[in-house]
Amino acid sequence: MPQDKLTNHEPLNEGVVFHVHGVTKAYQMGEVQVHALRGVDLDLYSGEFTVLLGASGSGKSTLLNILGGLDTPTEGHVFYGERDLTRATETMLTEYRRYHVGFVFQFYNLIPSLTARENVSVVTEIAQTPMQPEEALRLVNLSDRMDHFPAQLSGGEQQRVAIARAIAKQPDVLLCDEPTGALDSKTGIVVLEALQRVNQELGTTTAVITHNAGIAQMADRVIHLADGRISQVYANETKLAPSELSW
Repeated sequence: MPQDKLTNHEPLNEGVVFHVHGVTKAYQMGEVQVHALRGVDLDLYSGEFTVLLGASGSGKSTLLNILGGLDTPTEGHVFYGERDLTRATETMLTEYRRYHVGFVFQFYNLIPSLTARENVSVVTEIAQTPMQPEEALRLVNLSDRMDHFPAQLSGGEQQRVAIARAIAKQPDVLLCDEPTGALDSKTGIVVLEALQRVNQELGTTTAVITHNAGIAQMADRVIHLADGRISQVYANETKLAPSELSW
């Protein structure tokens, strides 16, 4: 394998996982240019649980997609460790997504004809150093639902299967786009507890984007976005447990 492949980098050291510098993202809509991001500078740190908070249209999903190698900036640079993702080929980005990043979206995207265990196994079959599907499901408290099909699971249980699927390949980074957006608050808290457990037990760098200000209280650090810019960054001196959150 060529030595410039992203999958060949050394394990991430303590410190900066992502270094984002001057990132702008513009879309051409007919004769109008729309800016989703406007000169974003940002660092994300190893093992950190970060909440990216902002209203719809603030640019947070665009930023998450760029961090995950699903999109590329119009200007600026995104470094993952020592690697500049903005200079990566599509093949390198595919390998980066496959081996280093776990994604959790608002909608679960489970395969209806497969059990929870089988849905997780789909990912472990292509991972380099996967955990057993049973272990991933244990981490999200679904050991007793492993052989149920998605239609037999609640929305919160399906989202926890999606989290187990994302973490089963043991990614360095877990990127979550409105993971509680389709859930009521009680069910959402159970999902957030699963994300917190993964962050604490595996040390996975975790970024959660949400429009829900209540969720920010469980983060190590909160990054506010507005109109494509970072408007505020602060650390929580006192973090709340998910069960203490209200929204």
